[in-house]
Amino acid sequence: MSLFDNLPECASTPASQGSIPFPASLSEKYRPHAFADFIGLEKVKRVLSNFAARPTKNAAFLFSGPSGTGKTSAGIALCEALRGELHHIPSQHCNLANIEDTVRQCHYVPRNGTYHVVLVDEADAMSKAAQLALLSKTDATAFPPSTVFVFTCNSTEGLEPRFLSRCMCLDFSSHGMADHAAKLLEKIWQAEAGQTAETPNFLRIVRDSKNNIRDAVNSLQVELLAL
Repeated sequence: MSLFDNLPECASTPASQGSIPFPASLSEKYRPHAFADFIGLEKVKRVLSNFAARPTKNAAFLFSGPSGTGKTSAGIALCEALRGELHHIPSQHCNLANIEDTVRQCHYVPRNGTYHVVLVDEADAMSKAAQLALLSKTDATAFPPSTVFVFTCNSTEGLEPRFLSRCMCLDFSSHGMADHAAKLLEKIWQAEAGQTAETPNFLRIVRDSKNNIRDAVNSLQVELLAL
């Protein structure tokens, strides 16, 4: 399953002279970029891989599941597989003004001449006006050209049936992934700390995080900082 629900990498402002360059967090450093790198989520990986290989002109996906199961990371990976132009609307920022502005940008030819990918995090928290606007934007008669919408949510409660009917819904489940996630933590530990350091209980870290992989990796980073 994928692993980390992190924000996409953004172009950064050049550091001023004398500033200290900070490395990426472990959750960002080890964020999967290819579908094959995700733990579990076999159906999700098949669906997204097949779509990326034979994309339709327009599409809307809804990724639903607990926090830390890789919904945002999967949306970014889909954009990378399509070589698309990413438009990210972060949590709590999906309002009518941002939807209208983003869709306006999607009427221009995307970079690489491929697709616009609109990634909306925590769509279940979007404003009512934004949800109503998206009903028309995702309708076949008003869909912006060469655009793929990816909505993420922890729960579909609060989303209108009409909105859900316009999306291909994919379930992101953490069931049965603890052992695989522990192996991922072990791999990260060996890469960052080597073989000499005393290893923590990786499976316990995963279970303590309740299978939230982002939280588990952040906990592992604390252990590394304690060396």
